[in-house]
Amino acid sequence: MDNSPSIFEKLGITFWLCLMWIVLVVLLALFADLLPLPGADVMDWDHPAAPPGTVGTLQSLIASDANPTEIVYFFGTDTMGRDILTRLIYGARVSLAVGLITPLIGLFFGGILGMLAGFYKGRVETIIMAVMDSILAFPGLVLLLAITFFLGPDLKNIIISLGFLTIPSFARIARANTLTYSQRDFIQASRMVGQNDLSIIIHEIIPNIFTPMLIYALLVVSYMIVAEGSLSFLGLGVPSPTPSWGGMIAEGKEVLEETTHVSLFPALIMFLTVLSFNLIGDSLRNLLDARGGQL
Repeated sequence: MDNSPSIFEKLGITFWLCLMWIVLVVLLALFADLLPLPGADVMDWDHPAAPPGTVGTLQSLIASDANPTEIVYFFGTDTMGRDILTRLIYGARVSLAVGLITPLIGLFFGGILGMLAGFYKGRVETIIMAVMDSILAFPGLVLLLAITFFLGPDLKNIIISLGFLTIPSFARIARANTLTYSQRDFIQASRMVGQNDLSIIIHEIIPNIFTPMLIYALLVVSYMIVAEGSLSFLGLGVPSPTPSWGGMIAEGKEVLEETTHVSLFPALIMFLTVLSFNLIGDSLRNLLDARGGQL
């Protein structure tokens, strides 16, 4: 009888709790429009910077409402009387879009460049890695400032610019893994049976390096969420009134002593989300190492 632990046990309870949190955040962001919440930009001037648990009425939000109903601001309101919970849910769309799409850009372009560098070596490797090193040496904040200045603080521009900055890291990982596998016997065997370079890359290299790169992408997700929050805090993120977690933290910095909750809840949600992605990535990496590189 096989008493070896299942994959569920190997990943541990922490992994599944973190995964549940990520799923919850994603579902709330996707179905925000269907939830019984006030609009993200609806202002209740009767309750500015209200503490968590404050009870308001929809009459103060919609003047024409003949039958006002009570509304509970579970996380309170910001300095303009907007429901913090609502803005957190809608702000998750921005943070998740940046966090999930940006690594895909680096994974795709960096993966291709890194594979070419590791597979062909020589002059190809020298040129590609020189370009990657140049990008790494260029101050990322300066690039983001330039893009924001010329193209505007748009979500698409932020995703493209941050994605561009992740390409060198993915290229280095792809190159290192490709160098390792390109020396294996099964690659030499593939050459001997007449497979061309493209066939070897598609059928032998990519399947072996994809898993470690995907796990690294999960760790990059957390970095990108923090980066987007930092840009929004500095005023370089998605422009108001579109809610974002970093922007919400920045909006509460002026009244931090009087109404701590305005910045506290966005910071807490960002912390839990980033921590969850990190722990998920670490759990999968540990499982990968235990299985010798295969999930």
